[in-house]
Amino acid sequence: MSASQTRSCHHHKQGSKVAVVLSGCGVYDGAEIHEASAVLVHLSRGGAETAMFAPDIAQMHVINHTKGEPMEETRNVLVESARIARGNISPLTNLKANDYDAVVFPGGFGAAKNLCTFAVDGTKCSINADVERVLKEFHSDKKPIGLCCIAPVLAAKVITGCEITVGGDKEDDGKWPHAGTAGAVQELGATHVTKEVTEAHIDEKNNIVTTPAYMCNTKLHHIFDGIGEMISAVLHRVK
Repeated sequence: MSASQTRSCHHHKQGSKVAVVLSGCGVYDGAEIHEASAVLVHLSRGGAETAMFAPDIAQMHVINHTKGEPMEETRNVLVESARIARGNISPLTNLKANDYDAVVFPGGFGAAKNLCTFAVDGTKCSINADVERVLKEFHSDKKPIGLCCIAPVLAAKVITGCEITVGGDKEDDGKWPHAGTAGAVQELGATHVTKEVTEAHIDEKNNIVTTPAYMCNTKLHHIFDGIGEMISAVLHRVK
């Protein structure tokens, strides 16, 4: 049993209620499926009760994942996210911090295209109103917030002066292809902390836990392990 598994089994409140916010289904226009699945596996192993949510809005666009090119159709973020949730999902408007112990945001371009406009507007991005409300509610209630991959930019935009990681701040021969995001995080007024893909950063003051996930060009099991560290820390911090 790994260190993260041991911690998640022995050092947190069993039966924690955790909300997971999805942004579609598929890395280029929605939630990153492997990240979402890893989040759910680690929450399950940690004994948490999970509920999934997504905004009931149109996707920014639809990408043909075989070509990486836009398609001439429209899709709904909630409807697409339901594929990952096996149909058991609710509109994000229904998510209230009072009902849950923690919230987790997997990554994927959907987090930067559908939950906010960072993919298009960079540091001048706007945030979906319900995403902003949810982040502010959990933060105000001092409940843990977990974000991975590109999703930490949501916290950087909404929670002033927070600390997050999106991995490396230099490309390092292609290991960190999105290294420029670290600079954008700083421009948003947050502090970026460099971490390896198998690590998570804990912002003690703001109760935010982040891990790089697919910001790193690496093997899937490393992504899975890093998300395990994030989830373990989130569950450990549940009061």
